[in-house]
This record gives sequence, structure tokens and C-alpha cells, in this order.
Amino acid sequence: MIRARVKKPVLLKHGGIWKGWRYGKGFSKGELSEAGLTIKKALKLGIPVDPRRRSVHPENVETLKAVLQEKG
Repeated sequence: MIRARVKKPVLLKHGGIWKGWRYGKGFSKGELSEAGLTIKKALKLGIPVDPRRRSVHPENVETLKAVLQEKG
């Protein structure tokens, strides 16, 4: 299963510590559009979409492009 990587929340009460990455529920609309996909096409290919996300991470765009190359 293909999963998107997102940043973990910053812990402000502990001095603004950034804890790294975690797996999210799906890819954002911006990531899909940069990879050349629509939401409907991504869902047909079995790629999870999270409509609440607004961030675009280059790692996720590269992952989507690699998946598109595999599925052809």
C-alpha cells in the first residue's frame, strides 16, 4: 500500500521540538496535481487521497511519479 509522509506536529509545550515524519492518511490535492493526477484518477488507481491536507512535500510527489511509472 502506498502511503504519504507528513510532518509530525511540533510540540510547543516542550520548546518547539520537531519530532520528524509519520505516515498520513493520503496524498494532498497539490501533490496529486504536481504528479499529473486528478483525484478521481488517483482513487481509481487505489492511491489514497486526503482532501484536508494542503501541504506539498517533494518526497510524496516523487513517490507518486514512481507509482505512475510502475502502473503505466
